[in-house]
Amino acid sequence: MTKSELIARLAELNPHLYQRDVERIVATIFDEITEALARGDRVELRGFGAFSVKDRESRVGRNPRTGEAVPVSEKKVPYFKTGKQLRERLN
Repeated sequence: MTKSELIARLAELNPHLYQRDVERIVATIFDEITEALARGDRVELRGFGAFSVKDRESRVGRNPRTGEAVPVSEKKVPYFKTGKQLRERLN
């Protein structure tokens, strides 16, 4: 499901809201999650899952074309862990 499909589905389920309001709500939620992760905070949505940031240490990678060793610097990456209810519904 894409962001626009999510907005369309939410607008369909909530006919009392304008489409632009649903777009603003979805954008605000995504922005808040992004800002929290940028600060290094953890975002937990009960029953769905938790977003967090993990640190990847620097390492030596390989250029796939030449096989040459390439240094890869350390970085922070987003991580998502599914919640118990979501896992149960999928299985």
